[in-house]
Amino acid sequence: MADGKAVNTDSRSTGLERLIEIGLALSAERNHDRLTERILLEAMDISNADGGTLYLRTEDDALKFVIMRTSSLKIAMGGTTGVPIPFPPVQMYNTETGQPNFNNVSAAAALSKKTVNIPDAYEAEGYDFSGTKKFDKGTGYRSKSFLCIPLLNYSDEVIGVLQLINAKTHTGEVSSFTAEVQRMIGALASQAAVAIDNQKLIEAQKALMDSLIKVMAHAIDAKSPYTGGHCQRVPELTKMLASKASDAKEGPLADFELDDQQSYELHVAAWLHDMGKVTTPEFVVDKATKLQTIYDRVHEVRMRFEVLRRDAEIKMLKAIARGKSARVERKKFRDRCQELKEHWSFVAACNIGGEFMSPEEQDRVRSLSKQKWYRHFDRKLGLSWTEVKSLEKQPPPEEGWEYLLSDLPEHSEAEYNLGEVTNMCIEKGTLNDDERRKINDHIVLTIEMLNELPFPKHLKRVPEFAGGHHEKIDGTGYPNQLKGEDMSWPAKMMAIADIFEALTAADRPYKKAKMLSESVKILWSMKKDKHVDPDLFNLFLVSGTYKDYADQFLRPEQIDDVDISKYLDQPQRAAE
Repeated sequence: MADGKAVNTDSRSTGLERLIEIGLALSAERNHDRLTERILLEAMDISNADGGTLYLRTEDDALKFVIMRTSSLKIAMGGTTGVPIPFPPVQMYNTETGQPNFNNVSAAAALSKKTVNIPDAYEAEGYDFSGTKKFDKGTGYRSKSFLCIPLLNYSDEVIGVLQLINAKTHTGEVSSFTAEVQRMIGALASQAAVAIDNQKLIEAQKALMDSLIKVMAHAIDAKSPYTGGHCQRVPELTKMLASKASDAKEGPLADFELDDQQSYELHVAAWLHDMGKVTTPEFVVDKATKLQTIYDRVHEVRMRFEVLRRDAEIKMLKAIARGKSARVERKKFRDRCQELKEHWSFVAACNIGGEFMSPEEQDRVRSLSKQKWYRHFDRKLGLSWTEVKSLEKQPPPEEGWEYLLSDLPEHSEAEYNLGEVTNMCIEKGTLNDDERRKINDHIVLTIEMLNELPFPKHLKRVPEFAGGHHEKIDGTGYPNQLKGEDMSWPAKMMAIADIFEALTAADRPYKKAKMLSESVKILWSMKKDKHVDPDLFNLFLVSGTYKDYADQFLRPEQIDDVDISKYLDQPQRAAE
């Protein structure tokens, strides 16, 4: 008896050590398929079972087949095999009556939260093994012993069922599952339930975070449909480039590699890279013309031209009424109308904005602005209290002469300079200096907002990745004037993605979509000016990332041929 007890003690000690090892391994596994597969395989090994199935409970109270194994028949489905399991889920409740399904052994184990140990399925009473017998008939197999153990989480909820079939002796004969094996598998099932539940909680947290990230992007989208697409496309292009960089076998990027956690970190940063834009007024973000605020004020200017034309007509009629030559006065009127028409066309064209406005054109705007029209009504009426307050220092008269274009005191009282002359003389684009500073501030706000979030350790670099996409490798970017050596590869990748998406975007109100070749050429010029990383630029072209992105996101009419050899530092690399 003493020897027998010693053997049992050693056996229990070995079994306990094995369970500890399995528990540690399960808690460290992050991949769902590998986790569930290991649970079943370890259970089959401990119990020396020929087959087994792992079911997971679904939201609608069904037990879904996740992993199936039968060693003697060489059946391996689900898990990492990639082989789909063709069987429908086991319903825990009758779909018609709603009654508990105690006829199925796995459903009964789940419903009762108790282990079911059956020595021989063909002799068992109270369970429907017709499906099992049909399987046996078709394969020549003989299903005999069954062990079904429910997986209970920390809330005592059933999250799945572990089912083992046909325990074998050391001689290979099928036997029943012993009480000791049942206890061992029960302990393993408890560990498995904790591991699965923890993984599901982590996945749920990740899903929640992803949803919050996308809600933020969609908030920007709802506020400005012209940047919402940008927030969604930049992550895709960033991930494309990061994937190609990870595949690089030589050169500066040969050692670059992202594991699953680092890839997710970059994913989060890319989605949140313009988070600060949620604070930027949409009339600044979407400013399509120089005089646009909440609406395009060019309509006011046009009405002033209408007033000047009408004044000219009234002047003509009064002169004729006083006895002046009708022919002469009408000619003066026609000449004045033509002059106003030309001036209006010029002013309207200036409002559009473009690549460059010459000093001569700016001087012409200032000269035209000096033309006057007479206002008869008090412009202090009908204003909000804030606008009235802005007029207190220099209240305008109830009526009087006004300039065709003006920089009025109230135009600069607020955060932005709304002066008409100032805005019409913007040299490039549609944004004045105040608005451009506000646009640039979005990255500072992005960094500040992200630094306020308690990111876990594996996401600590999100603010750095997201906050660096407007830096330039020569140190002239913003907000921190970082140089190339101070920037991480992901931040440099995001900079290229941010620029290229903006160049090719077809949903901006202030510019037309550029052709693919034109966008590549502009990006190349930025590489020459040391704004973007040259190695990443070469990879962007050589790897075909620019074309992959174009095929997925650009309009067909934007995609033209690009000779990348013209833009590579080493043209022969195009053949790699």
